[in-house]
Amino acid sequence: MEDESMEWWSGDVVELIDPTVGTGGDTPNGSGGMIPSTAPPFAMTRWTAQTRENFVSSTPYNQTDSCIHGFQAIWMGESGQVVVHAGLGEVKPAFKDRGLPFSHSNETLSATSYKVEMDAGNGSWITGEHASTSRVGHLRYTFHPSSSSLTPYILFQSTRKTIITSDPTNITSVLGGTLSISPSSNPQSLSGSNPERQDSILVPTLPASSFSTYYHARFSLPFTSWGTSNGPSLHPNSTSLTSGDEVSGWVAFPPGTKQVEVWVGTSFISEGQAKRNLETEVGAKGRTLEETERETRGAWREKLERIKFGGKGGKDGWERGGKWERVFYTGFWHSLQYPYEVSEEGRYYSGYDDTVHDGISYSGYSIWDTYRAEWPWLILFAPERVSGMITSMLQDYQEGGWLPMWKNIVGTHADSLIASAVTRNVTGFDLHLAFEAVKKDSNVPPFDDESTLYADREEWTDQEVRAGLTLYKAKGFVGADEHTEAGSRTLAYAYDDYAVSLIAQTAGHPEDAAFYLNRSQSYRTIFNSETSFMEARWANGSWAGREEGWTEGDEWAYTFDVCHDIAGLVELKGGKKSFIQFLDEHFDSGHNDHTNEPSHHIPYLYSIAGSPSRSAERVRQVAVEEGNYGLGPEGLLGNEDCGQMSAWFLFSSLGFYSVDAASSEYIIASPLFPDITILFPNLHGPDIKLRILAEGAHERPYVASVSINGRELKGPRLQHSDLVGGGEIVFVMSKEPTSWGESG
Repeated sequence: MEDESMEWWSGDVVELIDPTVGTGGDTPNGSGGMIPSTAPPFAMTRWTAQTRENFVSSTPYNQTDSCIHGFQAIWMGESGQVVVHAGLGEVKPAFKDRGLPFSHSNETLSATSYKVEMDAGNGSWITGEHASTSRVGHLRYTFHPSSSSLTPYILFQSTRKTIITSDPTNITSVLGGTLSISPSSNPQSLSGSNPERQDSILVPTLPASSFSTYYHARFSLPFTSWGTSNGPSLHPNSTSLTSGDEVSGWVAFPPGTKQVEVWVGTSFISEGQAKRNLETEVGAKGRTLEETERETRGAWREKLERIKFGGKGGKDGWERGGKWERVFYTGFWHSLQYPYEVSEEGRYYSGYDDTVHDGISYSGYSIWDTYRAEWPWLILFAPERVSGMITSMLQDYQEGGWLPMWKNIVGTHADSLIASAVTRNVTGFDLHLAFEAVKKDSNVPPFDDESTLYADREEWTDQEVRAGLTLYKAKGFVGADEHTEAGSRTLAYAYDDYAVSLIAQTAGHPEDAAFYLNRSQSYRTIFNSETSFMEARWANGSWAGREEGWTEGDEWAYTFDVCHDIAGLVELKGGKKSFIQFLDEHFDSGHNDHTNEPSHHIPYLYSIAGSPSRSAERVRQVAVEEGNYGLGPEGLLGNEDCGQMSAWFLFSSLGFYSVDAASSEYIIASPLFPDITILFPNLHGPDIKLRILAEGAHERPYVASVSINGRELKGPRLQHSDLVGGGEIVFVMSKEPTSWGESG
């Protein structure tokens, strides 16, 4: 992959990642919603320091906090977490009592390891460290007591009190957790389970009565005392606890013990499987923390080094290893964390039928967010995973009756995920089963569609799928008096119909393809020609008003939300000149909100409408000038949403973006870096090398010409095959706007 004619940054690419990005602010939407976790790509379990209790839309680590309450194993944040805490002297199990003050100046963070010094009181302190494999957390505690009589201990929390509705004052205990200590086993161990599942309020018909996360822990030294607890109430010498509030347990080591390493295997299947995961991933005898970190670092390096920056670099953050390359690699790191593995040694637990199955499985798709750019990014850089991820979705369909939405939000954009794979020639999944599943999405309304309110993530309702589909099939729109977010739903269903048509065509169903392609024009039913905006309608067909019926956006963003037929939208808006004026008004009047996904494609619409130079300006504005992307705790000004915020920046850095993600097409704006070499993974032969050259891109934002392996492009469109075909894409850049691509 090396090219001696180019100047590479010579350090370890993993060190360019800033794990603090997205860890500040009051809410995920205000800070990025990320945690400084240590885990390999797509890991089942991520480990992080716990500075607060995590609930829906509240992550367990936030840079504004001043105490650490343990190290936590986390999945998507609301299900079955495991917390491990270390202390000196009196055992303090309760969250409010056990927090140890720390300073960020005493933290050492990377993408693969974490280290912190914590104040244990009265002059004592504890150094805590962690790294992890996909299913095993590797923790190390070094004790620095102020008195030789202080006893070091390690505590495990299985369950806690939790919020079970949208009302944050409605807190109840999670019951059914277990904890078991085995002091006489060889080696000694501690095991437990946690049945917490906050998303049970979303789909109460999901059985999942056996759901738990399980863990099995081993230690590098023998422990000499132990006990269990319910909240602050201690039960010394107890080895088992299966009931009550806030189930925890601890093991203690002789005074004078300097250091203890802990290996914690996790599982969705059983405690026995958690033990097997531990033995499989770190070995029956364990290994050092450094060895675990080294393995995980190698996994990240293999992915991140597939993109390298060459040339001389620039200044003001554009130098080799500077700010903007760090932003890029941090985004690359974010983009390969989800969906996460939930299968273990070829088996997985399904909450849809409460059964363990054979197969590969994933969860955490965040589909409404990620279908736009994150999923096309995965197809390029993790193709070895994509067919398994689609197969996993099809297993959800077979076991639960529907493709996943995760979690209820408008549209069945799993249809788009599958279409993206189909149009990019991904194989290895059952195409005919996939068509069966997406056809059901497009044709079968949810339970009691005409009498149940299906709001975004509405509690205690059945699976939402395409709520309002009954009226949509009859009239082409969703009624705002029947379901919330009716305007967004109508546009989403039209786009998903288009995705279904692409799958139908490939699966050999041309009549279905024609039907759904025709129905994808339903977006026209909510375009109000008098106001020139998309507007929701009441069920009787009258207009509901511009402000009614949107999901995480407004009428400005959603008037542009016709990604499969921008040409048709331009026509509705009165032609290219009028459309570009509307785009200018959208941006210049402050309506563009890049912190949320409905706006992500909009800067690229100038290119489609015949003005690529305006797209170049707007992309630079969003990517560099507005502060949407940067370093540090507030380096993301919107929720990362499982990689989508970063995927926008990653694609934009390369010079193009997947406006219509279900197709194989990308729209060109302007590359941010002058020299990028990419090594695409290839499942069918040698990896594919693509070099993207854009000399002077730092100072020259406009595109004067583009060529692919010597072939000149006349317009601002690339195909997936242009990328994975390899070779060179050469951009000639200009300081001033150009006429290139003005034909659209």
